[in-house]
Amino acid sequence: MIIRQSPSNFGPVSVALITLFLSGTVLAQQRSLTVEAIYDPDQRVNFNGRIPSGLTWLDARHYLERERSTQAGRFRLLSVDVETGITEAVLDGQALERALLETPGMNTSAVRSALRTTGRFVWNPDHTALVITVSNDLYCISLNDRDPDAVRVQRLTRNPAVESMPSFSPDGTLLAFVRDHELVVVDIDQGHEWALTRDGSPDLLNGELDWVYQEEIYGRGNFKGYWWSPDSSQLAYLQTDESPVTEFTILDHLPYQLDVETTNYPKAGDKNPLVRLGVIPAIGGDTVWADLDHYTPTDMLVVSVDWLPNSDDVVVQVQNREQTWLDLNLVDALSGATHRLLQETTPAWVNVHGDPLWLDDGTFLWLSERSGWKHLYRYEADGTLIAQITDGEWEARSLHGVDDETGWVYFSGTERSPIGSDVYRVQLDGSQFTRLSMQPGTHRASFSPGFAHYLDTWSDISTPPQIRAHAADGAEVRVVAENKVSALDDYRLSTPEFVQVTSRDDFVMEAMLIRPPDFDPSRRYPVFQHTYGGPHAQQVRNSWAGSAGMFYQMLAQHGILVWIIDNRTASGKGAASTWPVYLHLGDQELRDIEDGITWLAEQPYVDATRIGIEGWSYGGFLTSYALTHSDSFAMGIAGGTVTDWRDYDTIYTERYLRTPQNNPEGYRHSSPRFNAADLHGELLLIHGTMDDNVHLQNTLQFVYALQKAGKQFDLMLYPRSRHGVTDPELNTHLRHKMLDFIVDHLRP
Repeated sequence: MIIRQSPSNFGPVSVALITLFLSGTVLAQQRSLTVEAIYDPDQRVNFNGRIPSGLTWLDARHYLERERSTQAGRFRLLSVDVETGITEAVLDGQALERALLETPGMNTSAVRSALRTTGRFVWNPDHTALVITVSNDLYCISLNDRDPDAVRVQRLTRNPAVESMPSFSPDGTLLAFVRDHELVVVDIDQGHEWALTRDGSPDLLNGELDWVYQEEIYGRGNFKGYWWSPDSSQLAYLQTDESPVTEFTILDHLPYQLDVETTNYPKAGDKNPLVRLGVIPAIGGDTVWADLDHYTPTDMLVVSVDWLPNSDDVVVQVQNREQTWLDLNLVDALSGATHRLLQETTPAWVNVHGDPLWLDDGTFLWLSERSGWKHLYRYEADGTLIAQITDGEWEARSLHGVDDETGWVYFSGTERSPIGSDVYRVQLDGSQFTRLSMQPGTHRASFSPGFAHYLDTWSDISTPPQIRAHAADGAEVRVVAENKVSALDDYRLSTPEFVQVTSRDDFVMEAMLIRPPDFDPSRRYPVFQHTYGGPHAQQVRNSWAGSAGMFYQMLAQHGILVWIIDNRTASGKGAASTWPVYLHLGDQELRDIEDGITWLAEQPYVDATRIGIEGWSYGGFLTSYALTHSDSFAMGIAGGTVTDWRDYDTIYTERYLRTPQNNPEGYRHSSPRFNAADLHGELLLIHGTMDDNVHLQNTLQFVYALQKAGKQFDLMLYPRSRHGVTDPELNTHLRHKMLDFIVDHLRP
């Protein structure tokens, strides 16, 4: 009865008491988060919900979706009408399993293992067939468009060697792959195969990227180093000579006899692999090598390869080793002659932003950071600039494509907010600039062929991902997955707050604060800060944060303020914001972080004597750097940390620091292990013992320096873990360790 009365009948104290009573009642009915609820493989709660993943457009109106099943290994692939939602079965997983098991020599466990990775199926261009790998051999699965149970299995290879990176020709008649470091093609109908190259070896890779090229240039996990011409008649491929590259040894310490793993890993300043670009007929023949002799082989990176739509020329982007410039070249496929279209430079380094997009009229679109902000430009076929299409202090993050008939250019960018992403379109002349997405947050778009529709995956900081279908003008067509997650209502969660902090030199930094759910402004709370801080690597985003967000909520429930602030180089506010770290990492990032702490210290509810910091990889480096160059932190957790940049790979490190030979002081100054004697605060170091990215060597060198300096610290190693601790049981252990360390030192 009291609740139904007007608040005006009560004084301010009474209202406050009623509010406190009601909120306390609600909080009492909700649960607190635990490590097990977030991470334990047997007990974790699904806080993310479920949305269809890997949606692929089949044609202008239909997309492919994997139907979920409660039975392990059971699935159906459906064709979905984007406007009506009507589905039609394309492939039944049980029928595919039966067909594979009927193939002579098949092993049941191998088949089921292969079918668990449906996201790795390689489809032909018209989605009438796919290739699957079973026990290292390739099988072509032909579909029946009238009967999803009627599939035809054709074995393409019979070889004990591993066959990797399969790819259909654009006309769907041929399949290329790599075996024993050779580029091989098989005729799908005839089942006949032939090797295009014959000189491959562990040190000479044909059509196959090495570790550093896939890690730092073409995308982690993407080792494919060949490209079909649009007319299916030729392949461009990279040949990588690994012989100059030093091998690095990684050990698995658990077996009685240690397992030894070696990787060609070029450290900063050491020799890179030697790469050249070749073009070879798909039917076999001699390779035409691109004339790149005007570049110094030891100072050349081939950072992108594509074809012109007419199949006459290969489009290749080349950088110098220290990445201070980028050339966009055309290579004649018949002669190998090379012609430069344009060169990009900046005051620091040049980032790679994908291939040019060629239009029907022969012009092309190009993403460039030459102004300090990434924007779209249009060029004539000969490299003459026509016009800049987008402009302003925001970024055109990704180019989706161009509707040649209407002149609409579709892209995603940050014009509305640097911590979100929206979908836009603009005319080729820069007019009619329009934001298509309405709801603030982060939108990720996938456009249909012809650009009549797009699928929009959206989330914000408080809402797990949802998917909606839209027309080309942004109008909503259909809700594909609303993804309401009822489990979120069962827990005491705080609403994250976005704030802005102005640095000492007036740069506006984006930050996020999570208060305890029972926040009392009269109390003074400790602070936990998560960081990454590497160039262009935002952490403050208006998007769903998944398990990481739940971990932060758990810390808030333990009475700790969670603080995430992006130093300017990680702000997403243009390339120009990243350039201050050029030649010396750590200094600018730490100044920005400390400016954030200054802001925190001014808040009456913050205990500035109890501030902790944590990060992994580059964030581990920044944590180690902060604890050895500042006394602002009571504790820090550094995971997978770089402690000496001389120990990290060439392509990433030299982009920012140049080579150690050209910048020795910059390397020493940027490497925390040389300042171990200046450690302030409690430190926990964490590393996977088989980390092939940031080697355990980094942490051990830091450990040794700390010990020599008489500094006490904590260390936790995870056997058989790589750059991340992915084993669910070990990850649960890791999170318990982090939680205990944070609580022990921030709430003693």
